[in-house]
Amino acid sequence: MKLAAFSGVFIEHSIQEAMHLTKKLGMDGIEIAAREPHLPPGASLPRVKEIKALSRSLELDIPVIAGYVGGFSDASDSECRNGFEDFKRLLDIAGHLDCGMIRVFPGGPNAFRASDYHYAKAAHWLNLIAAEAKKQQAKILMEIHNDSLVETVEGSLRLLGMIEYDNVGMIHDAGNMYITDTDYGRDSVMQLGDRLFHVHIKDELRIAEVGAPGTFTSLTRHGREHFVQSRLGEGGADHRPLFDALREVGYSGWMTLECHAPFPAYERLEHDLNVVRGLLASGV
Repeated sequence: MKLAAFSGVFIEHSIQEAMHLTKKLGMDGIEIAAREPHLPPGASLPRVKEIKALSRSLELDIPVIAGYVGGFSDASDSECRNGFEDFKRLLDIAGHLDCGMIRVFPGGPNAFRASDYHYAKAAHWLNLIAAEAKKQQAKILMEIHNDSLVETVEGSLRLLGMIEYDNVGMIHDAGNMYITDTDYGRDSVMQLGDRLFHVHIKDELRIAEVGAPGTFTSLTRHGREHFVQSRLGEGGADHRPLFDALREVGYSGWMTLECHAPFPAYERLEHDLNVVRGLLASGV
């Protein structure tokens, strides 16, 4: 498995600084957040070429552009059209960066609150996006994420079943799935099968109340729950079954570390990287 840092962890830094810090950590690549100050859809060609030149000089791959476009299921038609245009801009940027995967968001509400209409509308726009990406042999990623149509494997497979193209798959995110309180271990990997395109790694912890740094609230099937962003091993998500399952199925793709715990960015990524290396080594 190849390891990448999520540039969003370094959002207080320029994209150039984020890339240098990622290289200093010894990672193989960087997943770039498609927003300021890193790489918004409207980024100029000279800006994109500068990022490409730096990635080459650092020998740092760019496996994914982490887009924020989407929300199709609960957006207006005009908002969906604007999102589609932004996606096409990201697709062009991806071509210049030799990047083969772009993340999009289908939208909400939570899977347990969604109607058939929400899935149908999201599928309509995702089919258009997939068709555009197919022309460039690019893959579309949807992140299994709390507060969305695809917050569980079941919801993900339902939406994937409505998309006509095989270049659309999922980002497995055990941290998000811990929040949703759905399985994120072996069964989740087996059920996703060949639609598991990418993996995100982070930890979270259920807590009694918010207010401290790194805390937030999310609506789950249990009601409004409180969480704190955590470093690996300090939260509630046990990643060992996930790593064992990925090894079992021969997953050889990318794994992005995206810890947002309330510690300095480099420090928290370094901590998680050491834990991940330990998990990988212990299974050899």
